[in-house]
Amino acid sequence: MNVEELLRDALREQAVEQPPAGPGFADSVLAVRRRRRNRRLVSVAAATAAVVAIAVAVPLLDSGKDDVRPSGVVEQQGVSAHPSQSPPRDLIAAGNTALAAYYVPTTVKRSATEAVSERAYWLLDPKTEKYVKAPRWSVVAVAPGMKTAAVLEKSLPASRIGLLDLTTGEVERWIQVDHGVAGLEFSHDGRKLVATTYGANPDLMEKPKGSDGWMGKQPSSRTGFYVLDVASGKGSWGEVKLGADAGDPMSGGFINSRQDFSLSRDGRYVWAGNPMGDIGKQFWDLTGAAMPVPDNEKYLDWSVEALDSPSGKLVAGAFAGKKWHTSSYVIDSATGARTEIRGQQLLAWADDRTLVAWDIGKGAKESEYHQRLVLVTIGSDKEVPLSGFRKDSGTNLDNSSGRWEPVFAER
Repeated sequence: MNVEELLRDALREQAVEQPPAGPGFADSVLAVRRRRRNRRLVSVAAATAAVVAIAVAVPLLDSGKDDVRPSGVVEQQGVSAHPSQSPPRDLIAAGNTALAAYYVPTTVKRSATEAVSERAYWLLDPKTEKYVKAPRWSVVAVAPGMKTAAVLEKSLPASRIGLLDLTTGEVERWIQVDHGVAGLEFSHDGRKLVATTYGANPDLMEKPKGSDGWMGKQPSSRTGFYVLDVASGKGSWGEVKLGADAGDPMSGGFINSRQDFSLSRDGRYVWAGNPMGDIGKQFWDLTGAAMPVPDNEKYLDWSVEALDSPSGKLVAGAFAGKKWHTSSYVIDSATGARTEIRGQQLLAWADDRTLVAWDIGKGAKESEYHQRLVLVTIGSDKEVPLSGFRKDSGTNLDNSSGRWEPVFAER
C-alpha cells in the first residue's frame, strides 16, 4: 500500500468516527500568494481564534483493529501526526519529509523607528523524537538525513558557520568565512551548503513615516553567496551586485531585505526570488555570473516553500481557491499544465504525489492565518491533519501559543 492509499484509508475511517464539524468556513480567504509576498515587505497583524481539540479513535491500518490512542498520536507507515499539538512537541513526519525544526519569530524594538526580527528555534532530538529549544542559534538549516544542521550564532551577519551534530547537540566543526553570512541552505544531496552573505543584519526592520507596521530595512545589504563543500568546508564566494533600484519597492529590481540564495535541485545553479521582476526569480552560475532561467526551472516560485517534487517533474504552485475554498496548484515542470490540490500553502513534498501544506480547518470560522499542517494528495479531496492549529500571537514567544514556522528536511 503506497502513501496515497494509506492516507485515503485513514481519512475514510476518521470520517466515520469523527463528530460533525462546526459552522461553515470564514466568509472569504484572500489569495495567499499575494498576502505571503506582502508579509515579506511589511509585518501585518492577524486575527486569533480558539482551537477546540477533538480526540477520536484511529484505526490500525495494517490489521483492521482499533487503536485506542487519541488522534493526537498517529504513527503508521511513515506518518507521524500530532493534531492536538501546536507548536508540536513530538515528531511530525510523512513519507520522505519530516519537520526537522521550527522557529518562532518576534519583533524586538530598538527605538521608535527601528527593530529587529529574531527567531527562537526548536530542533528535533533524533533520540527522543521531541523538539527541544535551541536558544543559541539565529539561523538553522537541516541537512537531508537529519543528522547535521548548519547554524549561525545570534549576531548577524556571522563570521563562522557551525556544523551541528543533532544527536549530541554539539558543534562538530566551524567554517570561518571572510564575508558575513546570514542565510543558509543545503543542497538536495546534502553535500553542499549555500551561505548568503550580507553587509548588515537582513532582519533589521524600520517603520516608515506615517505607518503603523514594520518592514525590512531598505535597501537590502545582500552581497553574494558561498557554495561550500560540507565535508571539507572549502568553497568560493561569488559576488552578486544589487541594481540601483534594488530598494525601490515599485521597481523590477527590488529585493527584500532578506532574500536568500538556494541551489537548484541538480546543484548546477544558484537562484533567488526577484519579487517585483517579470519572472519572479533570478539565476546565477556557481561563480555569481547572471544567467537565464533554465527551461526546467521556469515554473519555480520562490514564495512557495515546497518548490519542486523529488523527481523534478512537478512544481508546487500558488494559491488557487477554485475547486475548493482553499487550494493550490501543482504544475507540470515540462508543460506548465496546472492541477488543483487541497492545501492553502504547499510547504514540502512527502513523495511525488503527496505534500505537506498549511490549511484552515473545515467548518471553522478562523481567518486565513489560523492554520494547521495537513497532508494532501494529488487527485484526492481528502487531507490528513498533522499538527494542531497555530494562531498569531504577535511578539509573544510563549511556546504554547506562538505563531511557529516550520523547517522541513528529507529523512
